[in-house]
Amino acid sequence: MHSASDLLSQAIALHKAGQLKEAEAVYQTLLAAQPDHAVVLNLLGTLRFQQGRWQEGIPLMDKAIAAKPDYAEAHYDRALALMKLGEFTEAVTGYDNAIAIKPDFADAHSNRGNALQELNQYDEALASYEKAIALKPSFANNYTNQGKALHELQRYDEALVSYDKAIALNPDEPKTYLNKAFLKLLHAKFEEGWELYEWRWKKHRQDEYTLAHKPLWRGEQSLTGKTILLHAEQGLGDTIQCCRYVRKVQALGAKIILKVPVSLGELMSTLQGSFRLVTAEEPVGDFDFHCPLFSLPLAFKTRLHTIPADIPYLIADPVRQKMWQERLGKKTKPRIGLVWSGSVANTKDRNRTIALPLLLPQLQSTYEWHALQKEIKPQDEALLKRHGQIVLHADSLKDFADTAALIAEMDLVLSIDTSVAHLAGALGKPVWILLPFVPDFRWMEGREDSPWYPSARLFRQTDIGDWKSVIAQMTAALESTYK
Repeated sequence: MHSASDLLSQAIALHKAGQLKEAEAVYQTLLAAQPDHAVVLNLLGTLRFQQGRWQEGIPLMDKAIAAKPDYAEAHYDRALALMKLGEFTEAVTGYDNAIAIKPDFADAHSNRGNALQELNQYDEALASYEKAIALKPSFANNYTNQGKALHELQRYDEALVSYDKAIALNPDEPKTYLNKAFLKLLHAKFEEGWELYEWRWKKHRQDEYTLAHKPLWRGEQSLTGKTILLHAEQGLGDTIQCCRYVRKVQALGAKIILKVPVSLGELMSTLQGSFRLVTAEEPVGDFDFHCPLFSLPLAFKTRLHTIPADIPYLIADPVRQKMWQERLGKKTKPRIGLVWSGSVANTKDRNRTIALPLLLPQLQSTYEWHALQKEIKPQDEALLKRHGQIVLHADSLKDFADTAALIAEMDLVLSIDTSVAHLAGALGKPVWILLPFVPDFRWMEGREDSPWYPSARLFRQTDIGDWKSVIAQMTAALESTYK
């Protein structure tokens, strides 16, 4: 008969090997004999999280802490679990508890920094990373996370130093190279930036990068008489931004298959050039080469002065546009399309979304306001109904071709950094894009214009989270434009 210690060792070995059901059975055997076994309770809690049984994990960890209050690892694991649930403030408290018990707990200091970053408390996050580095100077990930916090504070040179330290310690970590790529591209260092950006494939979806075992085209091979699959591989806005390269590929003598998400299918049929359009649900057929759309800037050695920016390169469907003309009726004041929030599925949404209560008081009745976004957050619905000034169209926007036709009826689009901003720019519509303190790399640093979209004007936060100044800039610009 195995001892409790032997069974625990067996369970941990099974757990580490990914044999979760088998590990769970042994944990349950141990708990049957000792219901308050803190280590087993905690390990079973982490196992529940790995199984996706979120609501069951934390109560088990709570029992472990109740059984053994000075169990630093249980406080730490509970904090990790809370981060998975998006409970970052409570997670910081958990890390603090773990550190109070075990001050030299390097991983707790490091992940405390990660939780603080999620709360936009970057200075405090840096202090945590400094402690983690002092305790564990050979752990590359600490420098990567430090670099990300420095990046968010616009301390770009220091961020680059941190990334390079991380790379020196671990030259195989994709996340570090990708963060460095964002920094380089933000500052229009395109030659190095596009190359570094290819590390995204080592972080995600490597199978798609080696699609069907066909050669990846990065600009080296001749495409004369060849068929190339150009496929969307990131967000909808990314696809809209990079589909402009289709004509350049066609000019090299290629036959093109363009694969895009279903919601972009009708819209992409208006793209200039010769290609066979397929959506994600349709078979592709045979091809000689493939290239992800956001690898085309690298393939064409795109530099700041060579960005292909002939707009419009997408157009609104005339039939759908006429439908919107009839629906909206006669225009009596400037029509402005508005996007204030994005999809909650986007990890950057917390920084790019503008709180509606902050925005609504500034929407003057001298303009006709139309919401261009399909997703309306629950907390905004009641407020919009009470306010009544923004006309909602979510139920009528079935795909991006509908959105394009509605945009065509606007005089101006005001948008945070979402796919609608890209769509307005690709249509050649005047678009004002409202950006956070550190924007996505494509908007670069310190510019009021966009070389990607000549009809765009950029409004930037001057401090982290400061949308009031952006809204003030926007309001003044509206008054100047439509006085």
